[in-house]
Amino acid sequence: MARGNGNRYEDAFKIETVKYINENHKSVAQVAREVGVNENTLYSWLKKYGQQPEIKAVKSFSSESAELRALQKEIRDLQEENEILKKAMHYFAKSPR
Repeated sequence: MARGNGNRYEDAFKIETVKYINENHKSVAQVAREVGVNENTLYSWLKKYGQQPEIKAVKSFSSESAELRALQKEIRDLQEENEILKKAMHYFAKSPR
């Protein structure tokens, strides 16, 4: 159950909700409606739990995957440039001077 004593939510629920916001890149307002928690409460959870290592890992994962895609694209571009340079080298090596 999400609620602990009285009107308080358990820490595990708070952390999972913050992870959910970060993993799914949804707005706080949308998640607030989904889980039935006030937006301001979610913002305070984000502020409080957003710096924990497991939450940071979720945040950095998306940026790391974006960085990986960018690096893979750069590798493809460089490989293509190398192929063009090899062809040009063969062309100029064969032409008489």
